[in-house]
Amino acid sequence: MVAPAYPKPRRRLVGPPLLYAISIFASLGVFLFGYDQGVMSGIITGPHFINYFGTPGPIEIGTMVSVLEIGAFVTSVAAGRVGDIIGRKGTLFLGSVVFTIGGTIQTFSAGFTSMVIGRIVSGFGVGLLSTIVPIYQSEISPPTHRGALACAEFTGNVFGYAFSVWTDYFCSFFNSDTSWRLPLFLQCVIGALLAAGSFLMPESPRWLIDSDKDEEGLRVLADLHGGDLNHPAAKAEFREIKEKVIFERDHGEGRSYVVMWKLYKRRVLLAMSSQAFAQLNGINVISYYAPRVFEQAGWIGREAILMTGVNALIYVFSTIPPWYLVDRWGRRPILLSGAGVMTLALGSTGLWIFLDLPNTPKAVVVSVIIYNAAFGYSWGPIPWLYPPEIMPLTVRAKGVSLSTCTNWAFNYLVGAATPWLQDVIHWRLYFMHAFFCMCSFMLVYFFYPETKGVPLEDMDAVFGEGSNKMLTERRASFDHEHIPFMSNTQRTLDTYPPKPSPSTVRSAPRRLLGRFFRPRSPYHPVENDENEELMALNGEVIDVHVDKSQETSHVDWTRD
Repeated sequence: MVAPAYPKPRRRLVGPPLLYAISIFASLGVFLFGYDQGVMSGIITGPHFINYFGTPGPIEIGTMVSVLEIGAFVTSVAAGRVGDIIGRKGTLFLGSVVFTIGGTIQTFSAGFTSMVIGRIVSGFGVGLLSTIVPIYQSEISPPTHRGALACAEFTGNVFGYAFSVWTDYFCSFFNSDTSWRLPLFLQCVIGALLAAGSFLMPESPRWLIDSDKDEEGLRVLADLHGGDLNHPAAKAEFREIKEKVIFERDHGEGRSYVVMWKLYKRRVLLAMSSQAFAQLNGINVISYYAPRVFEQAGWIGREAILMTGVNALIYVFSTIPPWYLVDRWGRRPILLSGAGVMTLALGSTGLWIFLDLPNTPKAVVVSVIIYNAAFGYSWGPIPWLYPPEIMPLTVRAKGVSLSTCTNWAFNYLVGAATPWLQDVIHWRLYFMHAFFCMCSFMLVYFFYPETKGVPLEDMDAVFGEGSNKMLTERRASFDHEHIPFMSNTQRTLDTYPPKPSPSTVRSAPRRLLGRFFRPRSPYHPVENDENEELMALNGEVIDVHVDKSQETSHVDWTRD
């Protein structure tokens, strides 16, 4: 007798493997628009491209390169609304498909007009992706690793840029129009892979819970914590998200752009300023026109593309240290130190081009590499991390869409103006961007609060919009009947508290640096100073027993 064959249970990723898979998938999205930003820098100097498009001048080149930002600007404004309606996954799929269509138009371009149209359509896709990918990543990641995963995501963006530069270099050896059509075609392949991958990834649990799809949201949270629906950390995180959603609904908090501006003006301005200065600090002078910069310094033809490739590799490696540092040092020290180094590097670049000495070509390469490394370590990743983590859930998609459209607006401004400014003001261009780096330093020092280790639901306290007592009361007064299957369960009040300092003894230089780069944030994790605390709210008594050794709190709900 043959034993009956039962179907094997479907295996799925859970826990850290799922989190890393999501991060890799998100990195593919930013790889896509990193590739698209860099691919034009090498082909616009190629002889076959120049001949095919009739020797385009600075205005034509600037238009073909930067018109992508017009399309990205338009859809980044709409992405907030789209992301709230069809979800994060749906927006990722839509952006990938649109981008692939635009890449196809570019690949088979018949002239200047069709190239511009293809760039605009690709821009539509880039706008959707660049807005939704950081939101998706931040809503999936735990606070203790949110910064590291976002920085790893930015590494994918820079790797895409570096890959495009080296693709341009190797394709430059083709003695035909393939030298520029093949690099443009590869972006279509990447877009198709991203669209297919969107079907395999889970939806954002915060969007699901905010859309009243509680069971699906809890399922995703459970998968992120190992797959057990009864995992205490998964339940605690679900509860915290749900109570925040209900609290905002009960207080009539709207979701329009007008309401967001009235309630969270400071956060919106900080989010927008981070993206604006990421562009004003001059990165796209290098990303879009690095071969032209090196030609201006004395490197000619394919050598200029080769130097761009070397610079791109160092750029990639410079994005790796923030993986470790961003959740240990914090956001402010990284932004401040990066702005300082970029100021010196850009000033050095302008000075060497002005002096025009025999060593100028090598000196400019060194200065540009230092600048790119400083940007990749600081103002590259942090402006993509900061906006989604400081905006509240109800308006997160809209707030990030405003910050992203600011990025693309200034991206277009810098991209379109750079070829003309290089011809008109020459070396002074680099001093202009060095001045903006100084301005960004001052802005961060005086106005940017530290967000390291703060749960997204507790960000109100960082901006002085809620005290620790208010946070405790909001958690305590949450009506557990909204979530019937979670009543009488244990929860962790502080699932992801900031890590304590390993040592209170510091050397004098370290104390000085700590004072200068100190966190400017009123936030402290909610703690219970006594072993037992009785709080009577709304006819309920909540008995909180704190286990100091395990840093967890057991909450029992009982009725009087």
